[in-house]
Amino acid sequence: MLYDLREIAEPRTFDVPVCVVGAGVAGITVARRLLARGHEVLLVESGGADFEAEVQDLAAGSSSGHPYYDLDSVNLRMVGGTTPIWGGRCAELDAIDFERRPWVPHSGWPIGPADLARYYREAAEVLEIAAPSAGRDALMQRFPMLRALDTESLRVGCWSFDDRMNRFTLPNLGDVIGHAGASLLTHATATGLTLSQDGRRILSVTVKDVGGQQAVIRAGQIVLALGGIETPRLMLVSNDVAPAGIGNQNDLVGRFFMEHPHARGGRLETPSAWPLLAAFGRTHRIGGTRHAALLGLQDAAQQRLATLNSAFTLGARQGERDPQFWAMRTYNSMKHRLNPSARNRRLWRSVKDAALWVHERTDPLRPWLLAKSGARQIAMIVRAEQAPNPDSRILLQVGRDALGMPRVDLHWRLTELDKHSVRVLVETMDTTLRGLGLGRAVPAAWLEDPAVLWRTDPLISAHSIGGYHHMGTVRMAEDPSRGVVDRDCKVHGVENLYVAGSAVFPTSGWANPTFTIIALALRLGDHLDGLAVRPKPTLESVGA
Repeated sequence: MLYDLREIAEPRTFDVPVCVVGAGVAGITVARRLLARGHEVLLVESGGADFEAEVQDLAAGSSSGHPYYDLDSVNLRMVGGTTPIWGGRCAELDAIDFERRPWVPHSGWPIGPADLARYYREAAEVLEIAAPSAGRDALMQRFPMLRALDTESLRVGCWSFDDRMNRFTLPNLGDVIGHAGASLLTHATATGLTLSQDGRRILSVTVKDVGGQQAVIRAGQIVLALGGIETPRLMLVSNDVAPAGIGNQNDLVGRFFMEHPHARGGRLETPSAWPLLAAFGRTHRIGGTRHAALLGLQDAAQQRLATLNSAFTLGARQGERDPQFWAMRTYNSMKHRLNPSARNRRLWRSVKDAALWVHERTDPLRPWLLAKSGARQIAMIVRAEQAPNPDSRILLQVGRDALGMPRVDLHWRLTELDKHSVRVLVETMDTTLRGLGLGRAVPAAWLEDPAVLWRTDPLISAHSIGGYHHMGTVRMAEDPSRGVVDRDCKVHGVENLYVAGSAVFPTSGWANPTFTIIALALRLGDHLDGLAVRPKPTLESVGA
């Protein structure tokens, strides 16, 4: 059943066994899992079927730390969340990402690779892709250069790509909307959680629309799937009973904000540009799934050199001081200045598909010729792990949005460990290339400048600042003094409140988060199913 809060004429109360707040990839995945297990679920979304400027404005905020994108552009309020503009990159976290690393403060997950192994396999089935591990094996067999670079210090990683960009949008949720046990409530922004006086249980969720309508949702179990910015925002503003905010008894909600910061690591001077670009300069379609290779440090090297699990790939790019190429400038203008409506997303998709068609048919010849002529460099394109940092955080402003909620201030802070890890990556690549007789790696100028902690380079990527990945702000830990949720993603001290999504990540690794978000959401669905939230009351609407 599909409900629109704008069409509800009077205040209503919904009584449901499970309420999932946020209809992005995390929320939809949890809902689907519970529906498959026989539960009734109400899925709540702030927006509607497509982009709406007045709803999207609710996400606007400020940045007081390292420069970041406009906040109202990085967390879409519509069914499907930000997945309609997702690039489709999928990768598993590495085993070392789960470990407590003494050289990485605040590292360590309370779960490990074995806890997610089966769910990663299911995530690949959800996205209808070959697993990244299988993609890596296939790429290693195809390219001798990858086998040569997979050494005691460097290792080859892999992204697998989901090419279906509209997988989680409303037209593709017929299995949810048409399910007898499911309801989807749109244009319903969660503005507050009502906590019991003893602080142990969420009694209700208040939702509102910019048009003035509102409703109250009472649920046995509540899952917040609002992303790494909006989830802590809602928990912090819900402070009627808990003055510091729900789950914030140890001042951890909103802290440890992490991204995957992008940067230029350096350039290669090599006689082997062709095989390097053949291996790294494009994606490779194998058995119906596109895969792409990247490089990072082996676990032992990370420990020996005290680095994060950052990674890089190689591509033909303009030099650090070159004027931006007109085609990239045009694409960036389209991507970042036009609103992400369905029409504009189709336009972006057509441009992206055309570029992909060209890359698959002309690369590595095109970038090789550009590099050989001197028009391009072979650049190290860094996609870094960010060290967990409690001073990197989400704060609340004095200013309020149209629903009366305090707006967000993002205080994103990087550390010297982030820069050190990139510097070591470049040094290790240089040593490896020299040892193989393949040339050398020259570090980017900012790595040698002690006055610069991090430098964003618009010539290196269409997303030059970071990956739109918001992680860590409601982090997972068994000890409440170290985290907000436990190993099952339940908020410490609150018996019926859970969090789905990358907000719970204690560390990020280099891997794009969506694949792990899906795996964790499947796992959370199984946990909630084990709570036996039955019998199943029917969804009903009564006077508030």
